[in-house]
Amino acid sequence: MNSPNQPLPTFDEVLLCTPQTTAEQVGLFLRRCLIPCSGGEKIYTMLYADELSYDVSCRAEELFQRLQHYNSAYRLIILCNCEREHSYIPSVFSQYKVHMIPQRPLAEIQRYLQHHYRVAQPSSSAASVFKDNMCVGIVSSKRAGVGK
Repeated sequence: MNSPNQPLPTFDEVLLCTPQTTAEQVGLFLRRCLIPCSGGEKIYTMLYADELSYDVSCRAEELFQRLQHYNSAYRLIILCNCEREHSYIPSVFSQYKVHMIPQRPLAEIQRYLQHHYRVAQPSSSAASVFKDNMCVGIVSSKRAGVGK
């Protein structure tokens, strides 16, 4: 995010973890991250890794230990909820833990995202529904089930 021209992460660089995330999904992600290929210098990110089940977490750690020797220059970020820092994955990787506070002001982050999510040529697409020709938007309501 140092410049507006830096791209957003691609779909293969991010794994959004939930309690339903399988060991196979985590394994594929770790293989992309840790086995060298001609994919460039990507930064891989596991979001909410603290939500993985115990079994999946154990298998992920085991796979990580085996694969990390193939690539000493891997770039992996594991983001976890600080309230769940005693779950398996945060505990295993605690020696690498870095407490982070966003260094950019919210307005600057919003401008960066607007730059990347704005539709270049307004057309009769779904993007015309969102403010300022954005191709993404958040729709919320205080009342559940009102047709969002």
